Amino acid sequence: MAKLSTDELLEAFKDLTLIELSEFVKKFEETFDVTAAAPVAVAAAGGAAAAAPAEEEKDEFNVVLDAAGDKKIQVIKVVRELVSGLGLKEAKDLVEAAPKSVLEGVDKAAAEAAKTKLEEAGAKVSLS
Repeated sequence: MAKLSTDELLEAFKDLTLIELSEFVKKFEETFDVTAAAPVAVAAAGGAAAAAPAEEEKDEFNVVLDAAGDKKIQVIKVVRELVSGLGLKEAKDLVEAAPKSVLEGVDKAAAEAAKTKLEEAGAKVSLS
């Protein structure tokens, strides 16, 4: 039998389903008389938790300014465009207080558009 490299093994594991991978771990434990119970339990719990949000997609997002970047003036201008009624001082204070929420409870399209505008101005932005 040809010896597989670590990368080849990882590629093979990527093709397995969680059930197949679980069966492999059980056989591995039996063959080599070892226990991988804690990491497997954590991975299984994490996989179940990650699967649940995927089924129920969020419909409201918060646009969070993580950092203004090098072009703070352009970022302040974009923040003033995005948040209606915000004066120059308030926009500057918001940008300097990063990480700070710029928009809250907006739909996905508006959040993505705001994120794109802010990133084009040089800011670092995340959606939550």
